[in-house]
Amino acid sequence: MAGATQATNLASPIVAADRALAVAQADAVKAYHDLAPYRIRLALEPDGWHIDYDLRDPRWKGGGPHYVIDAATGVIVSKRYEQ
Repeated sequence: MAGATQATNLASPIVAADRALAVAQADAVKAYHDLAPYRIRLALEPDGWHIDYDLRDPRWKGGGPHYVIDAATGVIVSKRYEQ
């Protein structure tokens, strides 16, 4: 079908959760070095894998990195750092 776009099938993403997490983790370590203070949340949304690093202790200031990883290709679609 000419001109049709292919949507990511959320039931069976090409990129598994552990691979998406590895992509985010590799980038996060470069920016933050120590990720021990963060709790990781990972969710598959319509626009890809959302990976968020939230501080474990709510009394701490700042925050961690936040990513959207394409579920079909495994590339970082967007990232945001809170420091």
